[in-house]
Amino acid sequence: MIDDNLLHENDPVTSRRVLEMLTVANEFCLFLEKVEERSRDELIQFIQKICPLIYLKASLLPDVTVSDDEAVQHYVKEEQWEELFNLLRNKFGNNDEYYTIDHHEQSHHDPIKASISENIADIYHDMKDFVLLYQNPPRQFRENAVMELKLLFGTRTGYRLVQVMQIIHYLISQPAGNDLFND
Repeated sequence: MIDDNLLHENDPVTSRRVLEMLTVANEFCLFLEKVEERSRDELIQFIQKICPLIYLKASLLPDVTVSDDEAVQHYVKEEQWEELFNLLRNKFGNNDEYYTIDHHEQSHHDPIKASISENIADIYHDMKDFVLLYQNPPRQFRENAVMELKLLFGTRTGYRLVQVMQIIHYLISQPAGNDLFND
């Protein structure tokens, strides 16, 4: 729920667009932090629905002027990322890896191996850092949280979201006799 006391439409840092992104990012993180308790079907259905929402909300983030570019912290540690990656990889099983062409890399026009779990763990990393940085009381941290997420969306997170949406759609749309999730 968005606190109306925080909502200031004339202030890009506390605008509805930012607070909606914060809500969606938090929901994504909370779900993944309990992924061990979720079935593979629950995970896939959640990812199918939340990734387009994250993409939309991140694409609507306003431009923010940062008053102190030193007011940045990163919270997700490599061990946390690795633990989530392994949990996800176990959930996706043999369907975790797929081939894609990375149009972002100019030197890569041949198919490369990618991982649903790696992409989701990377998205989690960006969303969790955004949520935690934005919760810091000084305004400078909030400015940096919004600015950094917007930057990451353009350079990394957006690409990861599109790849995840594409492969999840492919896996879900398989005919019943071709159920890829029966390992």
